[in-house]
Amino acid sequence: MANRLKETLDKLMPVRVGQGVPERRKDLHGHDVRPELDEGLDQKGLKACFKINYPEFNLEVDLDVPGRGITALFGHSGSGKTTCLRAVAGLERAANGYLEVNGEVWQDDNRGIFLPTHQRALGYVFQEASLFAHLSVRDNLNYGLKRSAASTQGIAFEQAVEWLDISALLARRPERLSGGERQRVAIARALLSKPRLLLFDEPLAALDLKRKAEILPYLERLHDHLDIPMLYVSHSPDEVARLADHLVLLAEGKVVAAGALQETLARIDLPAAFADDAGVVIDAVIGGHDDQNYLSRLDFGGGALFVSRQDKALGSGLRCRIHARDVSLNLERADNSSILNIIQARVIAVADTDNPANVLVRLDAAGTPLLARITRRSWHNLGLAPNRLLWAQIKAVALFN
Repeated sequence: MANRLKETLDKLMPVRVGQGVPERRKDLHGHDVRPELDEGLDQKGLKACFKINYPEFNLEVDLDVPGRGITALFGHSGSGKTTCLRAVAGLERAANGYLEVNGEVWQDDNRGIFLPTHQRALGYVFQEASLFAHLSVRDNLNYGLKRSAASTQGIAFEQAVEWLDISALLARRPERLSGGERQRVAIARALLSKPRLLLFDEPLAALDLKRKAEILPYLERLHDHLDIPMLYVSHSPDEVARLADHLVLLAEGKVVAAGALQETLARIDLPAAFADDAGVVIDAVIGGHDDQNYLSRLDFGGGALFVSRQDKALGSGLRCRIHARDVSLNLERADNSSILNIIQARVIAVADTDNPANVLVRLDAAGTPLLARITRRSWHNLGLAPNRLLWAQIKAVALFN
């Protein structure tokens, strides 16, 4: 078992120069490849073009995503998320494929370039932690460190341990760790391989809600500190809303939408299957506290939202999500209401949903998009139409602390 795990990790971790692998990479014809010196390329961003045909499934994607931050690959089971991630890692071979990571070309079949997985400077975190059971946490981390490229800079051992808060775990074996602790160790090991790209394949899928809540702050910390792209596969809307900067929606092996998180989530032209959990993400700041009523005020471009009292200083940033199902519409401001959060907005567009009785309405609140899911009857009874001013009544706000 340990040998099979080692073989898998050997494929996924770049090999230190001087350990039997020549420093210069070779293309398919044996010529030296120096992707970091490939001139004339846009040096920022991750660009990937893959087409993979299976008997019962085809993947056909063309991606151009930011070269820093978290890009979420989101879709239902069988949409092609993991296959796409494996193609980026070089574990699935796409004919006539292309992959460029911040100016480095890792695959360009038109030029005969294909870097095998172990020569790609990437870290890969699986659903299961895949730690060596016979090694301590410290030795598992050292395995990632010793296989990192000696000529590249990366975070130090102590830094990875601090970021993932695993100093108290270093002497333990994996069987003495909780599921959340094992994933934190796996993430730290991936960081110590000095990656220029991090891949996460549903790293929280095998964890219960408590362990997921334990891991999420550490993933947010990576987002804040790392200056590399991260691809994060998930089918959890809440994970995506909390972590991502950029969003790629996949369905049946194809990209159906891609763009900045806030703008993409606010689209109403997506397949009906995505409309059931429709909602927007808002990045706000804490503008005040109402200690008497145990509330905090979140300020954003479209106004203010009152939420339960937050133990954060004024000016602190806070991301929140508003589900379309939690927004009702009124032509007049209803001050005599138990609903605290009432925002003036303008109707932009309307679209059908998978339920013919409902419609999805896109609103604009002083530049901030909102979505409301209302009945078709309400749309007609209110006489709604694009450009109509109204009041959005927000019944619930989900906070990502």
